[in-house]
Order: sequence, then structure tokens, then C-alpha cells
Amino acid sequence: MPTAFDKLVFEAGQAARVGWFFGQKVLAQRLTRPIPLPERLRGRPVPDRRRLLADLRLLFEQDWRNIAAGHYLAPDDWTGNPLDGLRRAVDFFVDLRAVEALRHGDRAACRLDDTPSGRYPRYYLQKFHFQSGGYLSAASAERYDYQVEILFGGGAAAMRRQALVPLRQALLYRAGNDAPARLLDIGCGTGVLLREVKRNHPRLAVAGLDLSSAYLDVAHRRLADWSGVELVEAAAEAMPFLEGTFDVVTCVYLFHELPPATRGAVAREIARVLKPGGTLILVDSLQLGDEPDYDAMLEWFPVAFHEPYYAGYLRAYLDRVMAPGLTPAGRSLAYLSKVLTYQRNSAS
Repeated sequence: MPTAFDKLVFEAGQAARVGWFFGQKVLAQRLTRPIPLPERLRGRPVPDRRRLLADLRLLFEQDWRNIAAGHYLAPDDWTGNPLDGLRRAVDFFVDLRAVEALRHGDRAACRLDDTPSGRYPRYYLQKFHFQSGGYLSAASAERYDYQVEILFGGGAAAMRRQALVPLRQALLYRAGNDAPARLLDIGCGTGVLLREVKRNHPRLAVAGLDLSSAYLDVAHRRLADWSGVELVEAAAEAMPFLEGTFDVVTCVYLFHELPPATRGAVAREIARVLKPGGTLILVDSLQLGDEPDYDAMLEWFPVAFHEPYYAGYLRAYLDRVMAPGLTPAGRSLAYLSKVLTYQRNSAS
């Protein structure tokens, strides 16, 4: 059981993390020109810095309660070479000039027109978040996780960790089965969630699926210390797995980057590859009405960060998207994200 000293170490580490990333977030805002607010958002209240930091503290309090309850291990994300963090910070701010040019330029420049024809779905060929190279460049793969932490002021890893709570519950539920459990992480990117899954459940067989070979290269390195890991380059709406292969499917920050028809196709594929009674754990952005004080900020986000399908996601009724194969089983909020769980219907 964690001690008072463990809690002190955790709190100090997370405070340092927020200071580092939130500070860079503020600096980036000062170094860039703001995106003009659309008329429909003018005059609507948005959370200020004090509110965001207060809600971040609530997230870390929730994070610690989960650790103290034994749902998952305390993070080790503040360990490593400090010089690497400094190098990534320099890289982020050097790249910020290119991001700024895209943000204030012609949105047509956000399309990726020089990729092999037919290899990727059309919706994917975007420079999401104004990234140079979209999700298809090695530089983007190396930079992405750091960018996301700055975007969320140091809270991204803690929000992602909330998936480990229903994961533990799902594995306990399946513990009596004869066959070992298997997990699939859809849109696994650079493997940050899978790394936490393997840290906490080292014997669990896991697979990660993503469209970007560059991101999967980073995931291979990140997961090299563990066995029982398979990484597959494929689209989530056409997964190369047999029906009923997995006990658990995780899906983190993917659905808001999919057009409506593709969301439905991915949901059907999830229901297909899950075993009857299996669990889907979905972590994604808040939607309109989840935290009303944040609604205007959420509506501003796709304008400021080039998320072409995010506005539609904000209004999507996810329980209906998942039907008929998946039944809602749980819901919780975590700062700017929420965690939804679904069970695969035995009869579907």
C-alpha cells in the first residue's frame, strides 16, 4: 500500500510536471497570434487559467486515489534524462513557427497531397493539429506526445491513465476464463497507453493497431522491454483480426478524429473483434454538456487546432454510435476527457 511519502513524491512529481508543461503552454500562447473567435463564440465565457489549474489539481487527486486503491501503479513519467526534456522543448518551439504558418495560412495547406494513392483513407490525409507531415512523418511521431502534454498543461498522461481503472475491472471479470486475456489498443500511436498497460499487467498479451508506420516505429522502441506485444499497421474500420479475438479493446483520443460514417464503421469492427461479454474502454474529449463551463472552449478548439471532425464529434451521441453491438457500462469525467465503457452483447 502506498505510504504518505509515496504520496508526497507523487504530488511533487506532478506539480513539477504541470509547472514544466503548463509554463510552456503559456509561453507558446505569448509567442503566437491568437485565432480570431468566430462570431457565434464571442461573449461566451471560457475557463480562465485559474479554473484550468484548479481542475488539473482535481485530476491528480483522482489519479492518486486510483493509485492508493491499487487500480494501477504510480507513474514513472518524470524519470529519465532531463536533457532529453530540454531537447524536446527546444524542438517544440522551433517547430512552432511552422505550426503558426499553417494556423494562419490557407487551410488547403493542411491537406497531405503527396502520399501514395489508395494507401490511406482520405479523411486521414490531414495535418491534424497543424502538425508538419500530419501523422505520417517521423518528426511528428517523435514530437507528438510532447505537444499533447503542452496542450493539456501536463495532464495528458493522467487523463490517459484513467483507462486503467476499467481495464483492471475487466481483467478481474475475465480472470476465471481458461484462455489468457488479450487486449487491443486501436489508434495506439506511439504506444504510450500500451506501455502503461504492460507496466501494470506485464503478462497480458496486447496488440496495437495504427495507420502510421512512423508512429508504430516509436511504439516498437517504447515497448521493446516487454514480450507479448504485437503492433499492426492497419485502419480501425478494417481490422485484420478474426471475430471474437480480444477480451478488451481500448480506444484513446481516436473517435474525435474520425468523420461520422467512419465512427460507425469502427464501432462495428470493435463489436466484431471483441469476444461476447468483452469490454470496450474509450477515452476521448469531453462533449458539449459534459462540463457546461467548458462548452465554448470545446467549440473553439477545432478552429484553433485544425481538428476537421471534432465539431461533429462534440454533438455525436456515442451510445447510439456504438449500438447495436455494444451496451453502455460506465462513464466518468477526467479533466478535459471522459472515460466510457461498453460491453459487447452476447447475442450480437
